[in-house]
Amino acid sequence: MDMLRGEQIAAADLAEWRKLAQGLHARYLVDDFGAGARFVAAVGEAGDELEHHPRVFMGPRHVDLKLITDDAIYRDDEGTEYVVEWPTQQDVDLARRITEIAGEQGLTADPASVSMVELGLDTGDSATIAPVWAALLTGNAEAQGHGSPGDEVRDATGRVPNLWFGDSPGEDATRQRFHVEVYVAPEVLEQRVAAAVAAGGTVVDDSDAPSLTVIADQDGNRGVICADMSAARKG
Repeated sequence: MDMLRGEQIAAADLAEWRKLAQGLHARYLVDDFGAGARFVAAVGEAGDELEHHPRVFMGPRHVDLKLITDDAIYRDDEGTEYVVEWPTQQDVDLARRITEIAGEQGLTADPASVSMVELGLDTGDSATIAPVWAALLTGNAEAQGHGSPGDEVRDATGRVPNLWFGDSPGEDATRQRFHVEVYVAPEVLEQRVAAAVAAGGTVVDDSDAPSLTVIADQDGNRGVICADMSAARKG
């Protein structure tokens, strides 16, 4: 099934879901663990009907859901096909059904609170170093390039954050190479940047804002606050 582009996801108008990195994310608030379990059970039945299921993370007062297709098809400009992890139409269909279930159970969505973290490592030779990181992070060589057309390291079980590689041909050993990327909902992007600045951080690169804003702490360590603006709902 073909992957959906950002504008297609935006056009789906999924009010309770946000596109973060590769997937669609939602958080529903519950009164207690039992209510969360009942919600997850109903979501599981809906997934059985559609033959597709979300990834679920439960807390005592919330249920976090991630929708992604493990074998979505991406075509580059030359028409070459790659199998990637990305939302497809089946994720949109299931997201709508889950929204209906949440409404039937009287649950409230909290889309502004969804967030996820990925790791970035700048390198001039990702093919050489990726096997080391695949083994270190996941213990599985197949994690290199999993669900990605590149060397990105992704743990299929979701135990550790994804690691992607940025292009850095330089050999400056003093330069920071590792950084974290924090994906947030578009509506809280400005608030998150402002909070980091108020805490003593500095915006060192906003040339790709609002999608990417690079923040440095007082020691010069950098992180990136990200939002997928291409998939943001309009209006």
